[in-house]
Amino acid sequence: MKCPYCHVDNDRVVDSRTSQDGFSIRRRRECSSCKRRYTTYERLEEIDLKIVKKDKVRELYDREKIRSGLAKACWKRPVSDDQIMAIVSDVEQQLYDRDDNEIDSQTIGELLMQKLRFVDQVAFVRFASVYREFKDVRDFVDELAPMLDRDSSDAK
Repeated sequence: MKCPYCHVDNDRVVDSRTSQDGFSIRRRRECSSCKRRYTTYERLEEIDLKIVKKDKVRELYDREKIRSGLAKACWKRPVSDDQIMAIVSDVEQQLYDRDDNEIDSQTIGELLMQKLRFVDQVAFVRFASVYREFKDVRDFVDELAPMLDRDSSDAK
């Protein structure tokens, strides 16, 4: 493993433990050259999962694309990287539990929105606005109405 700081291929594992999702191993490494520490994750190589996009193009599942989309929605919100990774891991597990190796992107988007709705409502609306391609303010209001109704009934 090359050090991300000095790019020397000489390190040692300082700590190793199973991650929260149970499907990866988190390793703390120390570079023998610059002595800086960094974290790597070892994941089980999964079966090829294909995502069917809206235009019917198929592409390989990319965990990083999902994480990146959630991170953008959660930008400057009180949502930690650990919470984002927990959502990604949970949705990923649901995808792998299915019998089908091809899943449409709409299904993934809906699963992500279900999780994000309970983590941060502003991040949820941000994600939904891009995912559902809101065209105008009416689309925002239609998406927010059920949450506002629920919040007002909770206050009573």
